[in-house]
Amino acid sequence: MPQLDLSRHTPAASKAIADDLVDVYSEVYDAEPYRGDPFFSTNTYADRIHAAFDMPGFEVVTAHLADTGQLVGYVHGVTLAADKPWWVSLGDQRPGEAQAAAEAEQVFWLRELMVLPAFGNRGIGRSLHDAMVAGRSEPWTTLTCITDNEPARSAYPRWGYQVTGQIKHAPESPLYDAMILPPGL
Repeated sequence: MPQLDLSRHTPAASKAIADDLVDVYSEVYDAEPYRGDPFFSTNTYADRIHAAFDMPGFEVVTAHLADTGQLVGYVHGVTLAADKPWWVSLGDQRPGEAQAAAEAEQVFWLRELMVLPAFGNRGIGRSLHDAMVAGRSEPWTTLTCITDNEPARSAYPRWGYQVTGQIKHAPESPLYDAMILPPGL
């Protein structure tokens, strides 16, 4: 793995680098089956991340190459709102302890994790994930992953995540596996 500088960013600091974050997204999602799908357009994502800046607990962790300073990936997320529609739609598929944790604002929702394609399969995604989760106060972590998004879909269970069900974020979105990472894993 290349030497990385990992940095945490508050909402205000994230707003200052929003264009860089959107540029990474644009490159990562300029691939099949996402290319040309309005749900994955750069403009749609820019709207989503700008809306996320104001959500409770928003934070970004970036990975820059230590030698060049190039941004090669990032992860962002928020404190999960217990009434988030995709979360609620899982019903009893969610572990009871996770439901109670969400009600107590003790679940972190990892919204996006991405690494530039040229730097994939080098452990950068795992480093970003671990840095983000380790720095959060919430003991539980949840995420959603497109069911055919490899290699990410296979990585999360290796990292301790358990699939709790399948959801769609919007009628036009693909199918996602909802996953949960219990405390201590």
